[in-house]
Amino acid sequence: MAVPRLKERYVKEVVPSLKEKFQYKSVMQVPKITKIVINKGVGAAVADKKLVDVAIDEITLIAGQKAVATISKKAISNFKLRENMPIGVKVTLRGNRMFEFLDRLTTVSLARVRDFKGISEKGFDGRGNYTLGVKEQIIFPEISIDKVAKISGMDITFVTTAQTDEESYALLAAIGLPFANIKR
Repeated sequence: MAVPRLKERYVKEVVPSLKEKFQYKSVMQVPKITKIVINKGVGAAVADKKLVDVAIDEITLIAGQKAVATISKKAISNFKLRENMPIGVKVTLRGNRMFEFLDRLTTVSLARVRDFKGISEKGFDGRGNYTLGVKEQIIFPEISIDKVAKISGMDITFVTTAQTDEESYALLAAIGLPFANIKR
């Protein structure tokens, strides 16, 4: 199996530039993306169980890996929610699949967003992880617009080994995430 283009770029370009920028003593200190988690909440699944199956199929197509249903931990009567009821979908990508998904996200999918001006840098959590919200699943070319019954969004979380948001920002920007025109 061939090495993904983005992984090769990370090793040859991103690691040396980040090592120099943050004055790391070893290349092992350079932050890296450990996993990407795609999560989609399906609140309407309380009324219609088939919506979870549709969401699983969509996320599986987008990620290239089988998605799993997430279940509720406790019952909430106001939402007609019972314990252990499927209410969402998630998939965790690591290794080559993660780099291939990231490559497709940055080069194809984000370019298809209407009025795209870059992604917000407000999604950092203070520990070096970044979450990106996508409003429509139809930005992914794997999803056929004709077959979509309901447009829904999802969260894409990039989990990194970075210790600070600044290191994480530098890593994600160097890999190719198109942040809005805000310089750090």
